[in-house]
Amino acid sequence: MFSWLGTDDRRKKDPEVFQTVSDGLKKLYKTKLLPLEEHYKFHEFHSPALEDADFDNKPMVLLVGQYSTGKTSFIRYLLEQDFPGMRIGPEPTTDSFIAVMHGDTEGVIPGNALVVDPKKPFRKLNSFGNAFLNRFVCAQLPNPVLESISVIDTPGILSGEKQRISRGYDFAAVLEWFAERVDRIILLFDAHKLDISDEFSEVIKALKNHEDKIRVVLNKADQIETQQLMRVYGALMWSLGKIVNTPEVIRVYIGSFWSHPLLIPDNRKLFEAEEQDLFKDIQSLPRNAALRKLNDLIKRARLAKVHAYIISSLKKEMPSVFGKEGKKKELINSLGEIYSRIEREHQISPGDFPNLKKMQEQLNAHDLNKFQPLKMKLLDTVDDMLAHDIASLMVLVRQEETNRPQQVVKGGAFDGTLNGPFGHGYGEGAGEGIDEAEWVVARDKPMYDEIFYTLSPVNGKVTGANAKKEMVKSKLPNTVLGKIWKLADIDKDGMLDDEEFALANHLIKVKLEGHELPADLPGHLIPPSKRKIPAE
Repeated sequence: MFSWLGTDDRRKKDPEVFQTVSDGLKKLYKTKLLPLEEHYKFHEFHSPALEDADFDNKPMVLLVGQYSTGKTSFIRYLLEQDFPGMRIGPEPTTDSFIAVMHGDTEGVIPGNALVVDPKKPFRKLNSFGNAFLNRFVCAQLPNPVLESISVIDTPGILSGEKQRISRGYDFAAVLEWFAERVDRIILLFDAHKLDISDEFSEVIKALKNHEDKIRVVLNKADQIETQQLMRVYGALMWSLGKIVNTPEVIRVYIGSFWSHPLLIPDNRKLFEAEEQDLFKDIQSLPRNAALRKLNDLIKRARLAKVHAYIISSLKKEMPSVFGKEGKKKELINSLGEIYSRIEREHQISPGDFPNLKKMQEQLNAHDLNKFQPLKMKLLDTVDDMLAHDIASLMVLVRQEETNRPQQVVKGGAFDGTLNGPFGHGYGEGAGEGIDEAEWVVARDKPMYDEIFYTLSPVNGKVTGANAKKEMVKSKLPNTVLGKIWKLADIDKDGMLDDEEFALANHLIKVKLEGHELPADLPGHLIPPSKRKIPAE
């Protein structure tokens, strides 16, 4: 008797056990979140139901920008290869959404065929109709970069009402659909002609709630002088601050992402460093993909809960017989007050609520009497998922990260600067003198020797205490000086001879010039007399 009480209690305490993160996400969504979404018509208001392909697909990068900001050139730069359907020009050339994905053979799949393929995560785009599907293709090609990520190229954004009307589909809504499912959103701006059109502003606002995925690229930065570049960067940050209403500053990468010669090469080092940072960010996507999908499911669950409270509140207020239309208008107009009441009653953050104006427009098209009343069992199931199952999945995410080999994007431009003299920082900082026969520290060693012999060396070595007195004059933090000491004390005897002391001063100079210290001492920095001693 009453055994079901014990079973339910046990289910809440013992979360589901999953083999993989992807399988766990699929099962949790179908069994715990989807019933709530269907009961309260979530898919008619916010986002279509998720499918298996949404959980299984590779990380995706969405490129968004006005025409001629270099979106297609950026993809070509990453792949180091043309892709089917690619067109580049100063005028608006890309008039379609192009999903650039890996395939054994090169070819193009049209949108209507793409949205019926269960293995592709695009089936729900069918709801945007033929006007969109005729402007949507998948370009497939065998490219090593695409083995780890997919890239979505978008039509160039223009200004003016005419462009919005002539599309024939809701451009901002399509971008919002992609934004929910991609791992990274890259907004491209042209440093040479920086202006943010009205439509672009609307598009950026449509990406609200996905700020954590957004990165900004100030492209074609080699076309303007350093002083102008500084002003353009400032203007861009100011403009973005007005559109993206977040306290955090969005990360902006500056460079010229194409294979043409730099027009003004003054900022080459800056461009190289920015490119490496952006590449590292993109390369981390496969490693963080499971965590991103988990995070997106949590965001979706929170929105679905709020939506259920809104729909059930409206249903509760509706009369059963007379005055339905009048009451409907009254409720829609006072939706802001309903939001506030739900926020107070259920302790929900204001940031979890859907856009008020958009929700009011959508409610006008619905019969509020057909909405469902509050069903706490559905909400309790989602709460249980968030409180218990998600925590166990988080542990599984960490386990998968540990057990798998390091997952990074390889091939194309990502391999272009890994090795050889054009690798980032090659021949600079700690890498200076890497190709030279002579020990690079020897150039300044006479100057370092003069200091060395004032520190009372005993048997050709200075003690740590005496060396410290000189090294702290650099004003570097103790943590940095400690690392320099560890690198310079090659024989690990707690003292420095004249070569080790010179090496320590060389590393101090490297750090003071703004370069990073190596984790291990490079072979070319080991003093010639100690090259038989294995550096630890």
